[in-house]
Amino acid sequence: MTIQAVDDMASVQAPIAEQIARARAAMATLKGASQARIDEAVTAIAWAIYKPEHARELAELAVEDTGLGNVPDKITKNTRKTFGALRDLLRAKTVGIIDEDPAKGLVKYAKPAGVVAAICPSTNPAATPANKAMLAMKGGNAVIVAPSPAGYVTTARFVELARAELAKAGFEPDLVQVLIAPVTKDATQGLMNQADLVVVTGSQNNVRRAYSSGTPAIGVGAGNVPVIVDETADLDDAAGKIAASKIFDNATSCSSENSVILLDAIYDDAIAALGRAGGYLATAEERERVLETLWQGGKLNRHIIARDMPVLAEAFGLGGEAASAKFVMVEETGIGDAYPLSGEKLSLVLTVYRARDFEHARQLVHDILAHEGMGHSCGIHTNRPERARELAETLDVVRVLVNQAHTFGNGGSFDNGLPFTLSMGCGTWAGNSITENLNYKHFINITHLVTTIPEDRPSEEALFGAYWEKYGR
Repeated sequence: MTIQAVDDMASVQAPIAEQIARARAAMATLKGASQARIDEAVTAIAWAIYKPEHARELAELAVEDTGLGNVPDKITKNTRKTFGALRDLLRAKTVGIIDEDPAKGLVKYAKPAGVVAAICPSTNPAATPANKAMLAMKGGNAVIVAPSPAGYVTTARFVELARAELAKAGFEPDLVQVLIAPVTKDATQGLMNQADLVVVTGSQNNVRRAYSSGTPAIGVGAGNVPVIVDETADLDDAAGKIAASKIFDNATSCSSENSVILLDAIYDDAIAALGRAGGYLATAEERERVLETLWQGGKLNRHIIARDMPVLAEAFGLGGEAASAKFVMVEETGIGDAYPLSGEKLSLVLTVYRARDFEHARQLVHDILAHEGMGHSCGIHTNRPERARELAETLDVVRVLVNQAHTFGNGGSFDNGLPFTLSMGCGTWAGNSITENLNYKHFINITHLVTTIPEDRPSEEALFGAYWEKYGR
């Protein structure tokens, strides 16, 4: 580290330390608070973004702030995710005794984790901070949000609304803060260094920086969702779900389908179904223009990712039919760095693979995830449950969704059992410390009260007998 870098880091430490101190003082006011009182604080934060005029204001700000996504879908994201998360949180216990097991002589008490540094991406500058603030508050913690610089205005406005709502309900506003501007790498690093827990959603660079901060950290992996459609699927149902999921918020979600793998037996029929659902299949010539435009200098072109389809159609030089479509499909055969279409695209571009049979399709999913998105998730549209189980048994992913719109199901849904979240843990496969959806359990410490029970000591024969009989002593 250069002398200048040291000076820059030192200059941000004092104001961050002051924010941390205010957060700790606010947390102290919650000491001894009942579960009902904590739940009121969670609900206050939820209402700050769920309130219709706030949901719209924040959605409009987010699109203006970042240039990513679209207003109607961001309104839906702000409300649906918040409503689902609030449902989950109000059903959970995080104050006092949360579990008792008399047979084992164990009683578990929940305690706050401390001041949470919530590192958030530009793709969801309101919904993700709100979700993390709710999760943190459920554990009786304070939270300081470090937004992407591109989404700072939106995040700061959400925090302002949340603080006002907390104050209205009689809570200390400093329970929720935003990192002071300007948000720089040094400032974000300084917050991570001083907080008690870091929770990172966004770039893998930020995830790695969090892990190296010396503070306990939870990071999430990159998405690049591949989905199989087999010969037993209801093709129009599958196509409708894939289309709705792919186009939601212009594909800003890490759970958006990036590739579909169609079995050869139904390939043409599935392409036709996707066309009826709003997809436009690019010609070979148009495919090359998509490649040349979507990636610039080996990186995704920020000027066209997460943009509306008419913008993409013009940028790609596609015809009028494409401009009126909902998304563009591009056929691919290869996987890896030399085939950028096999990776995450953050745009209304869906890569299409043809598989000889189910085993070939399963191998393509494996290879796509090995290239990018390891641990995150995949999906299948099928009427053969054993195929879904085979994917779950053989692939290194945390989530396998069956006959679902991936964007709406992966982060929790009202018709599946996953908890609502905007941060999906991807296990050690992606270098993550959690292998589930981020939820309130990750924001509490647990004290175990341990009392004696009748001795539970089996005989040597009970433990070693089968081994001795088979292999000898």
